[in-house]
Formats: sequence, C-alpha cells, structure tokens
Amino acid sequence: RQWQGRQRRGERRLTFNYVRALLEKVTSYMASGGTLAMEPVGVSNDGMSRARQAEIAMRRVYQDSRLEELDLATELDAAVLGDGCYKVIWDPNERRVASRYRVSSDDADQLYNVKTADKDGMATVVEGWTKSQFQLWVGNTLVDERTNPYNFIPFVLFPNLRDPKRFWGVSDVPILVEPARELNRALSQLSTILELSGNPIAVLEGVEEARDIAVEPGAVWELPDQARAYLLDLLQGGGAKLHADYIKLVYDALHDLSEAPRISFGHNPQRLSGVALEMEMHPLLQRVQRKRLIRSWVYRRRAEMALSMLERFAGQEFGELWIRVDWATLLPQDRTRLVQQERSLVKVGLHSRKRAMESLGVTDPESEQQTILRESDQLSARESKTEAVTEG
Repeated sequence: RQWQGRQRRGERRLTFNYVRALLEKVTSYMASGGTLAMEPVGVSNDGMSRARQAEIAMRRVYQDSRLEELDLATELDAAVLGDGCYKVIWDPNERRVASRYRVSSDDADQLYNVKTADKDGMATVVEGWTKSQFQLWVGNTLVDERTNPYNFIPFVLFPNLRDPKRFWGVSDVPILVEPARELNRALSQLSTILELSGNPIAVLEGVEEARDIAVEPGAVWELPDQARAYLLDLLQGGGAKLHADYIKLVYDALHDLSEAPRISFGHNPQRLSGVALEMEMHPLLQRVQRKRLIRSWVYRRRAEMALSMLERFAGQEFGELWIRVDWATLLPQDRTRLVQQERSLVKVGLHSRKRAMESLGVTDPESEQQTILRESDQLSARESKTEAVTEG
C-alpha cells in the first residue's frame, strides 16, 4: 500500500517501490556466500572421514531440496514479516506440508474425512509437534495423533532481526513506509508541476469574460484597455530546484534508514576501493552482520536436524561433529593479496589448507584437494615415462 486514502479525481499518483528495491538489495547481500563446514570432535582418521561424508550428504540435501533458492525466498519473507521458519522433515514420498495451512472443504473431506469449513468455505489444518508426539487438527477435529518419529521438534524458528526482550523479530518494512510514501507524493507533485509548466496557464487581469484564449505559437489575444495577460510560470524563482532538493532529502533518508547506501546499488562516481569503499558500505555490512549472527545458528541447527534424520532413516553414521557456517566477504577482494595472506597463514600453521581454500571461495575443498593430488600423480607418472623413453 504505497498510498493512503482514496485517489482524488485528476490526482496524479506515481509509485516508486523503493521499499521492495531496498529489501531485495539487503537480502541479496545477506543470502550470498554462506557455506557449511564439518569438523569431527577429536582428531582421528575415522572422524575426518565421517565429517567428509557429512559434508557430502549436506551438499546433496542442498541440491535435492534447492535450498539456495529456498534460503533467498525465506530471507525476503523474514525481512517483510519480521520472522522466518524452516521445517526439516523426512518424507520418502517427497510430499511437503506446511505447519499451518488452509484447504477447501472438499479437500478436507477427501484428504482427512472431515466435513468442516469456515465462513469462506475453507478449512484450517494445524500440525502440533512436541519432542515426543505429533498431532494433526482439521478445524476443531483431531485427525491424527502418534509418536513423533524424529524425537525432536522439526522446526527452526528465527527472527529477521532481534528486538531486545521480545520473542518475535522485527520487519525491515515499517521504518521505510513513511519516507517511501513521502517520496511518491513529492515526485508526483513535481511531475504535475513540470507538466503544467510545459502547458502553461494563461492569467488574465482586468477581463470580465474571455473566449477562445489559446496558448499556442502565433496566437493573438484581443484585450480591453487596462487589461493585462501573462503566462503563469510555476518554475519562477527556482521552485523546481526546491522540490528536487526536498526529494533528495527524502531519498537520502530512505537509504539511511535501510542502511543500504547508494554505493551498494553500484553508484560509485568517486571510484572508491579498499578501505574507502568499506567505510561507505559500512552501514550495510553492519546490518548484514547482525542478521548473519542469527542465521549462523539457524543453518547449523537445520544441518543438525538433516544429519540426524539421515542417520535415523538412511542408515548413515556421522559421529559427533562441529558444524560452522563460513560467510564470504561482501566487498570485492584483491585476490592476489588474499592468496598471499592465506599462504602466509598456512605456512605458519594458523590456517589449514582446507580453511584457506574455503576463504578463497572453493565450495568443496576436499574434492578440490583430491583433484590436485590426482593431477600431481598423473603429472609425475607422465614425467617418469618421458624420462624412461629418453634414457632408452
């Protein structure tokens, strides 16, 4: 609802949905670059092997469930609504249900053998989960009740941003509503003024009656003595600039409140880079960091549920694992400098090769390392064969 109240006859209403643009921008930054890494609790070859199997299993879960796409949509929903939720279930028939949803009365009768409906002809379906029990309600009728097959509640509920001392989260939208509406109003007003200036209004003074007064090239007006005629200049005295300056103030307020500076949209006339670019982007970096603090726990908990179900229903065994989320940097990086930095950290023993590869954006360090070793073995075998032929 970009405008309030009913539109008056002849009123111009232009709509610039900056709220959506700003939310999608922040969400795009937020949802990019997070990868899961598994490490065994304790150092052993068996533990490392199981951690590797867990990473492969989670990549398959991401691929089969299209979780990257789901995460982006969920992030946008959370930014609008203030909260988000993931449901992790094991379903061999590949059916997906929501925790609370509405179906038609005919569907309720066919699916659950329950004849019930609200005033709009729809029935409300509610799932009740506890750690030990599952219940399915259609309207006020208990349709199904059984032992929870997972032994935990398969939901991860999280806030978009945390409001201190409150359970529910905070939406990104409310703080942007007033400046967004004011931007629409101010731009519509300026548009009307510019249109009227292009089709000027004729003002007649000392004239009791006027006919056939046309504002067009070559027009001749006949006026009585002592009468005066002129065109109303709505842009006189720099009026348009005052409107434009005010629009700029509202526009800047939108970016300030959303913490998404203009440079995050690619507007970089000063060609800033390095520390200067980071300082300009700092408001957005801080906002994304606040969200990532919450999402790190969410993605870890979701992975724990998925791995637990794979162990329970697919017969896999991963052992006790540390799960972490590695977030990619939001700013453009000097790859040469980053490689040199990771090389130094690996050399002094502060980073493993795997951690260095993850920092450089390699999504599957283990597979990449195996590929490197195979190439090295093939190259060595080729060189040995060449030397043998030369000696022969």
